[in-house]
Amino acid sequence: MNVIWIISDTLRRDHVGVYGNKVIRTPSLNALANRSVRFDRAYAASFPTMPARADHFTGRWTCSFMAWEPLPEGEVTLAQILLEKGFHTAAVVDTPFYLRVGMNYDRGFYTFFEVHGQERWRGEGYDVRAWWRFESDHAAPQTFICAKQWLERHYKEDFFLYIDAWDPHEPWNAPRYYTELYMSDYDGENVLPVYNYWQEIPGLTEEKVKKAHACYCGEITMVDTWVGCFLRGLENMGLMDKTAIIFTSDHGFYFGEHGGLFGKMTLGKQPDGTPYAPLDRGAKWGRSPLYEEIVAIPLFIYVPGVSPGVYGGLVSAVDLMPTVLDILGQEVPARVEGRSLLPMMKDPAIKGREFVISTSPFANPGDFVRSVDDQRRETTVGNITTVTTEEWSLLHSIEPGVSQLYHLPSDPEQEKNVINKYAEIARELHQLLVKFMHETKAAPYLIEPRLELRL
Repeated sequence: MNVIWIISDTLRRDHVGVYGNKVIRTPSLNALANRSVRFDRAYAASFPTMPARADHFTGRWTCSFMAWEPLPEGEVTLAQILLEKGFHTAAVVDTPFYLRVGMNYDRGFYTFFEVHGQERWRGEGYDVRAWWRFESDHAAPQTFICAKQWLERHYKEDFFLYIDAWDPHEPWNAPRYYTELYMSDYDGENVLPVYNYWQEIPGLTEEKVKKAHACYCGEITMVDTWVGCFLRGLENMGLMDKTAIIFTSDHGFYFGEHGGLFGKMTLGKQPDGTPYAPLDRGAKWGRSPLYEEIVAIPLFIYVPGVSPGVYGGLVSAVDLMPTVLDILGQEVPARVEGRSLLPMMKDPAIKGREFVISTSPFANPGDFVRSVDDQRRETTVGNITTVTTEEWSLLHSIEPGVSQLYHLPSDPEQEKNVINKYAEIARELHQLLVKFMHETKAAPYLIEPRLELRL
């Protein structure tokens, strides 16, 4: 058995057809999901980009002991384990942070390809995108082409292949015809997110946010197209009968929800009250709530011989690493905190997790953190952590009066904060967070300000 694990960065669960979206075109993903076990309650763990990959590679809740940083020397990765067991471990990534400034996220991969293009979108130095002429020149197509070419050479081996496409992460610059599927009069403008409430940014309008969303939807369809091309290649190589496929994302994105959020995090304000500009290296992070649009992730897993279906229990991104080991018949190390999802795939009656935690690496006000990119910025407030159970979602903050509680079955869009009405339930979820931080050995200075729920 082989395993292919595909990441599509920043892909919202509610933007994939099999999760109920009737507008965005994802036929290839829908077809794969219909051959797989689809997980309807899968959630991000550590957030955002590289903290999520640390969870993927270690199967641990790295939010409690790591920031956006290189993998610690003592952490053994999934790729290392499988390489030692004789698998050809390979990765093809266009997410531009795996190796930058000392990051070591190629650890354990016998073959590692970094597809260039995404790292130049800020206009820093030489821009390979200037040479793009055709759709196949774009980063996501290049990533899947490279992965298919690797398989053409190694498809008869036992392998683990990790594919990480940064799209539909911004900048949303798919060929124009993709955006025109969702905005027929698209004028070609590339609107970038402001990581704030769009109403507070001079010159930004609701129409521009809609334009950005159309571009985002276009990138989703472009990714879907090339996932489809890649999967057709697997069929042609005869791999579908002996290869498991995982498809997921790391987190989602806001396009005006919850009062106008446009981004995945929120920048603070300057002393004069104006918001910091996106990617300003002197910017500070403000209050960044993690609603369902961010933490609810798509996940479906195809395993030859396992019947397609739907699993409705709670699962977490940390569960994927031990799932890969289980599929490949390998022992899961004792230090791994995730749980294999293979038993649930075979028996949907098995209960899921009691709760899941979704959070950026724990930080207190005044701490300097790396989020969104690899620049250190001060956080002006403690990070908001989301605790999700079957019915409830608690967005916990150490600030008084800021935490929020939502009843997901009756309020899936999280529009009615009921924390004052159901304060006892909020306290129960808060205690789950405190217990989690103790069990995952978070530093005492991080636990102490979170011991109390300040309504």
